[in-house]
This record gives sequence, C-alpha cells and structure tokens, in this order.
Amino acid sequence: MTIDARGLHFQPLNEAVRSAGSSPVVIEQCVGQRYIGSGLSEKTIEINGTPGNALGAYLDGAEIVVHGNAQDATGDTMNEGTICIHGSSGDATGYAMRGGSIWVRGSIGYRGGIHMKEYREKSPLLVVGETAGSFLGEYQAGGTIVVLGLHCEADKPVSNFCGMGMYGGRIYLRCRRPPSGLPDRLLCAEADEEDRAFLRPILTRFCELFGESLKDVEALPFYRITPDSRNPYKQLYVSN
Repeated sequence: MTIDARGLHFQPLNEAVRSAGSSPVVIEQCVGQRYIGSGLSEKTIEINGTPGNALGAYLDGAEIVVHGNAQDATGDTMNEGTICIHGSSGDATGYAMRGGSIWVRGSIGYRGGIHMKEYREKSPLLVVGETAGSFLGEYQAGGTIVVLGLHCEADKPVSNFCGMGMYGGRIYLRCRRPPSGLPDRLLCAEADEEDRAFLRPILTRFCELFGESLKDVEALPFYRITPDSRNPYKQLYVSN
C-alpha cells in the first residue's frame, strides 16, 4: 500500500497506515506528520520524506525505515521492533525506550537515550553513525548506546554532560582518545576483547544497513562508559 502524504493531516495518515493491516506501507512526500507507526506490531513502514515527532512511539514489533531525517522523540517508549533512519534524528531520540533498536546513519540531537531502560528480557539498542548532542544517556538505567563519530573530526563524538545521572546500561564511544569532561561517578575504559565481541554484530549490522566499511569502523578505539557502582542515583530506583 502506498500513501501520498502531501497535505495530509497526521490523523488521517495514521488511520490509513492502520487500515492496511499487516500489509507493508510506503509513505511518499511525508512532511512532519506526527506519531507515524505508534504502537504498531507486525508491519513494515517505509517513509520517503521527514516524519514528525514521536515516530514509532510505543512501537511493539513493527519495522520503520526512513529515507530522510526524523524529528524529535523518535522511538519514544518503544517496546520492540526496529527504526532505521538514513539521515539524522532530533532531540530525545530513544526516549525511555525499553526494547528494540534504533539505527541512525547521521547524528542525533540533545538527550538521546534519556531514561532508556531494560525491561524484563528486553534490552534496547541505540546506534548513531555520526555525533550526539548534550546529555546523551541522561538517567540511563539499561540498554546500550553506541556513537561512532563517523565523518567527524572532533576529539569525541558527543557534546557535554554525556551520561549525566546514568545508573545502568552502557555507552560506547568510538574516538581516538578517552573522552574528557565526563560527569563524576562514571567509569570509562577502553573496550576490551569482551566488549569488542559484543560490538562486532552491532557494527556489522550498521555497515550492512548504511553501506559503511566494517574495517574502517573498527579502525579506531572504542571507550565503554558505565556508572560507578557507588553512583547514588541507583539507590533511588528498584527493579520492576
């Protein structure tokens, strides 16, 4: 099913997507319509254009591919499924996601992965090809964030306050030297063999999706950021 989104309000657009049932949907001329794919499962959505805020919010197993950029809150509280963006994504990408994966070829804005958490057997994954804005992984409680810094000459692929308030999960940064200016109560170490083994299938998949060279991606060191076990934020939360 193909939907021409030119001039279409977000509500009838989303109604049309849902009416297609489990059939694949292609959206053409998308210009800022919100909530596309929210809560959906067992569906493939291909978007040509720029979807609006909350793309794939509460996603529950569907696959979304964007040939362009995405706006804010992509994958908000997603539970399962895949979002693949062939451009960049805005602020709060992966907000509170608790499962599934988000793949971004370009960069993301502020507060990517904020409140990301693991939920039962689910462990979310956010992979960013270029750079991430300030407060990446703020209050992160679980899951994995990977920022590759491709096509970037900066010393580190993230801006300020990376991992602020982080109390679970891990962040991997690909950069030439250990990232500086990290908040207190975070641990940072160069990736070891176990980390490399964990990252290898993730990096392989990223390269398959976006046509990058795995050899080039693996040419630089990776640094693993985790919360210090003495982090006081952890004491404010309980398992659920």
